[in-house]
Amino acid sequence: MRTEDFDFYLPDELIAQNPTADRTASRMLHLHGVDGRLNDALFVDLPSYLQAGDLVVFNDTRVIKARFFGHKHTGGSVEVLIERVINQHVAYAHVRASRAPKVGSLIKLADAFDVEVTARHDDLFELRFLSEAAVLDLLEQYGALPLPPYITHAATSDDETRYQTVFSKHLGAVAAPTAGLHFNEDMLDRLKQKGIGVAYVTLHVGAGTFQPVRVEHIHEHKMHSELYTISQSTVDMIAQTKQRGGKVTAIGTTALRALESAVRVSTSNPAGVLQAGSSETDIFITPGSQFKVVDRLFTNFHLPKSTLLMLVSAFAGFENIKKAYAHAIAQQYRFFSYGDAMLIEKQEFSV
Repeated sequence: MRTEDFDFYLPDELIAQNPTADRTASRMLHLHGVDGRLNDALFVDLPSYLQAGDLVVFNDTRVIKARFFGHKHTGGSVEVLIERVINQHVAYAHVRASRAPKVGSLIKLADAFDVEVTARHDDLFELRFLSEAAVLDLLEQYGALPLPPYITHAATSDDETRYQTVFSKHLGAVAAPTAGLHFNEDMLDRLKQKGIGVAYVTLHVGAGTFQPVRVEHIHEHKMHSELYTISQSTVDMIAQTKQRGGKVTAIGTTALRALESAVRVSTSNPAGVLQAGSSETDIFITPGSQFKVVDRLFTNFHLPKSTLLMLVSAFAGFENIKKAYAHAIAQQYRFFSYGDAMLIEKQEFSV
């Protein structure tokens, strides 16, 4: 398929610049992938679409304060976005400057500490933090929350709360798993009271999640890589849910990507086996992909020409998503990270 197939016009006023006053106050568009039916609903209606014995799986990554401004020791301003913390003193980062820094050069960040450029890996720079303090401590003290590029205001103290999920736990993401932003503790309790299981995976979302696909044909696109971890307890809960006939709902595309990446298929077991552990994934889910674990997807509305729009098109059907997005725009749903949500039932041929 062509990248242009996933383009659409979105009025600027539908890009949510701020979260709703209450986490649970968003709208929710329900899409049934089998027949394309659409239903306008509210997020607070979510439990009524799930059944006792079902399982919801969240991504419990926590966003780091990854954005810095600084200057080279030789002059010239730079903007640094930490992509991945490697160890106590090394991180990979995107660096924006009039001229790309050379290996061996020094950069002062936040007028507080120096980093040395020690290598370059494609579009990422390897930075060594020349401080006794650990990288994560320096990020927390001096960094800024990396709001998405389509949000036009600088991060505030409100964003530091609302651009994190209430269940965020493991530091490492540079973007929030935004489907999880709708949930508060009361909604989690409502799900549990209905007999719906709650499980977690960790996938540290990278900055590449905001990058549009720039090649003409989508199969030519190279995905960015992200770290994920799935516990044995989550694997066991999924197996038990399947055994009793329940459905697995991924809360967000990142949870879905982690789960589908962890399936190991063999000639003796073509259905695949979900495995616990930690690994990297650069899985690119496009129309025609099959889903081994996830039956239902709760997600926000995604950018034109994005890999996430291609993922939901694979899950619900290309034509169904086109119809759903046209409906959402006509009904003035709010789009992207702080926007409204969709609940998508998987199209049958993806089983």
